[in-house]
Amino acid sequence: MLNARAEERLNELRGMLIGLAANEGDMISLMREAIDSWEPSDEFSKRGTVLTVGDGIATVSGLYNVCYGEILIFAGGVRGMVEELKRDHVCCVLFGDDEPITEGSSVKRTGKTAGIPVGNAFIGRVVNALGSPVDGKGAIEAESYMPVESPAPAIIERQSVSEPMQTGILAIDSMFPIGRGQRELIIGDRQTGKTSIAIDTILNQKDKNVICIYVAIGQKASGVAQICRLLKENGADKYTVVVNASASEPAALQYLAPYAGCALAEYFMYDGRDVLIVYDDLSKHAIAYRALSLLLERSPGREAYPGDVFYLHSRLLERSARLSDKLGGGSITALPIVETQAGDVSAYIPTNIISITDGQIFLESDLFFEGQRPAVNIGLSVSRVGGAAQTPALKKASGSLRLTLAQYKEIEVFNQFSSDLDEATKKQLVHGKNLMYLLRQEQSEPLKVYKQVILLVAAAENVFDSVLPEEVAALKKKIISAAEEGIGDICESIEKSGKLSGDDRDRIVAVAKKCVGKE
Repeated sequence: MLNARAEERLNELRGMLIGLAANEGDMISLMREAIDSWEPSDEFSKRGTVLTVGDGIATVSGLYNVCYGEILIFAGGVRGMVEELKRDHVCCVLFGDDEPITEGSSVKRTGKTAGIPVGNAFIGRVVNALGSPVDGKGAIEAESYMPVESPAPAIIERQSVSEPMQTGILAIDSMFPIGRGQRELIIGDRQTGKTSIAIDTILNQKDKNVICIYVAIGQKASGVAQICRLLKENGADKYTVVVNASASEPAALQYLAPYAGCALAEYFMYDGRDVLIVYDDLSKHAIAYRALSLLLERSPGREAYPGDVFYLHSRLLERSARLSDKLGGGSITALPIVETQAGDVSAYIPTNIISITDGQIFLESDLFFEGQRPAVNIGLSVSRVGGAAQTPALKKASGSLRLTLAQYKEIEVFNQFSSDLDEATKKQLVHGKNLMYLLRQEQSEPLKVYKQVILLVAAAENVFDSVLPEEVAALKKKIISAAEEGIGDICESIEKSGKLSGDDRDRIVAVAKKCVGKE
């Protein structure tokens, strides 16, 4: 008995012959021509059979021409992606519940690799790793379709990082500035404020023509809901897309989420726009990939991670770039987040991502619990390219701030073993401690550039040294308020041009000293 599909193709051929017979001419030659030109369909290779299924993995036979990364459709409409090609079968990760799928059920090829719908309508929405809305606001009208995996821009397609991506956080913008197109790692132990820094950076992009994408990987759904609420309360939802693959979702979706977010970012970048994307966090992403790899029976290596775990993140982060003007000049700035255990930056995943990125903001638990928030470790944090993108006013105002704080930390350690200090050293300790209090900042209150410049100029003139550390926060607000009232023209000039003249600096110092009664 013929297969139904084969019988259908034979009927198709029979119909062609009947059509030819209706024409004038030699019947035999027409039949010969029809047979010679007929090509068998590849429908047989487009369908396969499930051999085994379980733990979000399905093995399929019969798909002889299937490609790596191709999307397959299983029973019940469940989709999966080919992740392993073997001699007589393929292994596929499933993007949904595997309950409708049974051994022997049919599988259909789509001929498409994994992708995500994209478009301007995604701004302000919450979607899953497949681009489907999960915020209850209805369907999203897509403008295009982007593959989740795509090559990173070539060197000749890029240009150097020269424009700032302000975080609004004084400790970062002054000492570890981030430029548009840069990849800056945020690293630290659990509950040290990593996500807060990323969210504050998103809040600071208001009215700056920057599209923000927050990718939540393996987070609690309640935590992501709180972040969405915070973004909405601050008006940041109007320029932000949230891609959520929560801890309750399959490991395959957690694995796919950052690539889906990056594909969405690339759509805006190639449209000539600047994008800020946050991956929160890549530690959980690596864990999800390790789970998939072990289920796919790949050989485990260090800490049970597969050998290609470095490539997992390098091919993701290398897609962040600032395009050349010829390609529109758009950019993707990446802020990947990585969680450490007991401050161990030498662990496998942290060292991998440190070597991929252009610098890191290291958050220290001890500083966090001392009340120094953001808890940025001055010694271990670095920005390798951001200095070129720092605004001239901030660069001039920050001066030797990082060196001063590094010296203070050394003297502070030495001071634990000595009680007899000279006056110069005591003044240095007071200055350093007050600088640390100056860098403390409330959550969800990013500072504009002119405010940062005013505070740094005042600090360089030792204005804060005349008050107790506990009074620094009040004095900061007083100086900024006085500057906005008395030298509003300078504030506006710094914000627009990013430059600071000598006369402007003198006027700022005069206002700051007046606030502490020195003039």
